[in-house]
Amino acid sequence: MIRLLVVTPLLLASVTAGASVSVTHYPAGSMPSPVSGKAPPFSSAVMAGDTLYVAGTTDMDPATGKPPTDVAAGAKLVLDNIKRTVEKAGLTMNDLVWVQVFASDLKDYAAFNDVYRTYFTGPMPARAFLGAGSLLGGAHFEVMGIAARSK
Repeated sequence: MIRLLVVTPLLLASVTAGASVSVTHYPAGSMPSPVSGKAPPFSSAVMAGDTLYVAGTTDMDPATGKPPTDVAAGAKLVLDNIKRTVEKAGLTMNDLVWVQVFASDLKDYAAFNDVYRTYFTGPMPARAFLGAGSLLGGAHFEVMGIAARSK
């Protein structure tokens, strides 16, 4: 809490002092929303300075427009989406510092973790795994995160 109080004035000071941050938007994929059938109205990721904010992505199979019936296959699909997004920005999965996982069923925690572990070679990012009830299009998982470019 104290760090936040100290950092916040510093951030505000840099913004008001005219500090400029390079911002790059990475368009959402070509797969239409399972709800509207249209392209989603957001970027799949935004790089602000050395920080990449990755929007939530689900385990929708692009071939079928539905999540796979196998939960482990769904975990792989959603993590492949995250990996593809961070790599587009020139980063790797090991650059993720914060990951949030929404699950339609908390009983899928162990199956998700078995797949999740295989995507990292270094220290794991901080993470939350939240029960979300129903997800768009009947997805098993929605994952979002924040990555930071190492200096």
